[in-house]
Amino acid sequence: MKSVKKKKTKSIFRIINDEIHLWLGLISGIIVFIVSITGCFYAFEREIKDAIEPWRFVEQENKLFVPPSVLIDTAAVYMPNYTPTGLTYANKNGAAAVGYSYMVDNKPNFSVVFMNPYSGKFIKKQHTMGANEFDFFTFIINGHKSLWLPEKIGRPIVGIGTLLFIVLLISGIVMWWPKRWNKANLNKSFKIKWKASFKRVNYDLHNVLGFYSLILAFIIAVTGLVWSFQWFANTVYYLTSGGDLMAAHSHPHSNLKNIEFKPNDSIPAIDKAWYKVVTKEPDFQGMYITPTLYEEDDSYEIIAYQSDKTYYNRNEYYFDQYTLELYRNKADRYEEANFADQLYMLNYDIHIGAVLGLTGKIIAFLISLICASLPITGFLVWWNKRK
Repeated sequence: MKSVKKKKTKSIFRIINDEIHLWLGLISGIIVFIVSITGCFYAFEREIKDAIEPWRFVEQENKLFVPPSVLIDTAAVYMPNYTPTGLTYANKNGAAAVGYSYMVDNKPNFSVVFMNPYSGKFIKKQHTMGANEFDFFTFIINGHKSLWLPEKIGRPIVGIGTLLFIVLLISGIVMWWPKRWNKANLNKSFKIKWKASFKRVNYDLHNVLGFYSLILAFIIAVTGLVWSFQWFANTVYYLTSGGDLMAAHSHPHSNLKNIEFKPNDSIPAIDKAWYKVVTKEPDFQGMYITPTLYEEDDSYEIIAYQSDKTYYNRNEYYFDQYTLELYRNKADRYEEANFADQLYMLNYDIHIGAVLGLTGKIIAFLISLICASLPITGFLVWWNKRK
């Protein structure tokens, strides 16, 4: 009489792991899909805008840019009665811009005036947020950050969904791990059987693509969590700094004792501060300036970017608004910062893949696309098993 082989049962650990993967996947699926699919588009925001918005470029001229006050005065003609909240210079071929963030009927609005940095002449006014205007990338980033919900509600939901996704990645690798490392199991774990039934192909898409995207998906998720939860950012900083605490975001303040020394001349203080930075940074590839000071102890902030493709390699300058004394701030120079501060500066460029150039962005796009597919293929795996 032939003996009947007993089917091996799963261990308690694997049963619990499978249940965790199933239910967390069902709970977070729609969040992961929205965040991932919007991330696909957002990775190429700059490239797409550069391709469809010609007013972002100017013809390079062999002369200096006009100072900030000239740009602010030009922009004021097209945005009367509004206060500028940001001013940017691009590289030698890019337009300068003055941005305005303001509220209308308790709703956030944003407008930007583009100008030629060599002459200060107006190029275009663009309204990207508020009223009945629709801006594709504003729509995308609002979905990516807060699921198109009010930020106070949507951002924590995105953060929780991302945290659950990290748990899913860990439980997923446990489910993927072959019980035996033989040829049949390896083929099942590493290859998609395209000629099989739809159920099998769908299972392979979930199982195999999930494995190949695991590490990079984990990196994208972790860098996203840095913005979602301050406790998470603090933890990453603590671990990467060897036990140091992350300093709260702050910047130097002007010394109120110097109010009486405020110069009374024809050159605006913001222009003087800008000239000081340009002297130190003649080859800057981008610059951000805070043009409006709201408090008596505010200081002028100027950030000089060393690349027009990334944000991490930057030098920050703070000037006393009365004496234009240069203040230093912790981690205000990428090259001088410690590893933990450098990693924090790199966070955005790692998140969208820009740290590796266009190749990195393409990789980030593909990984995000796979992440967007995982809730769909995972749901279909579960649904097919129910039948």
